[in-house]
Amino acid sequence: MGYDIEVILMRQTASYLAMPIFVVDPKGNLVYFNEPAEELLGLRYEEVGEMPAEEWSTIFVPTDKNGDPMPPEALPLMIALQQHRPAHDRFHIRGLDGQQRELFVTAFPLIGQHARDLGAVAIFWVA
Repeated sequence: MGYDIEVILMRQTASYLAMPIFVVDPKGNLVYFNEPAEELLGLRYEEVGEMPAEEWSTIFVPTDKNGDPMPPEALPLMIALQQHRPAHDRFHIRGLDGQQRELFVTAFPLIGQHARDLGAVAIFWVA
């Protein structure tokens, strides 16, 4: 699949950063997560590859502070993608390695020249 140069550059930038980062396309498909995100999720990007939003938004079992599952549309990355605005939240995930983690997540839309919708980016911090 071919990507716009801005998405390619975002992936490259994410690969150099020490903070966990997700990159999704305009349809919400996960197109990349970096090595620090691999540690949070308990799997390597090379093992998973691209993943539809319906799969990645539920596979990591995001839950709120009460332990209730969060709907995909409530996640910061999906808000950034669907509403084209930055979003931030705190929630828990259970990685595929079985570890429960509390995260702060900030997401923002990825908008190219001439207001082209290129997807969104999420940055994670472990609480």
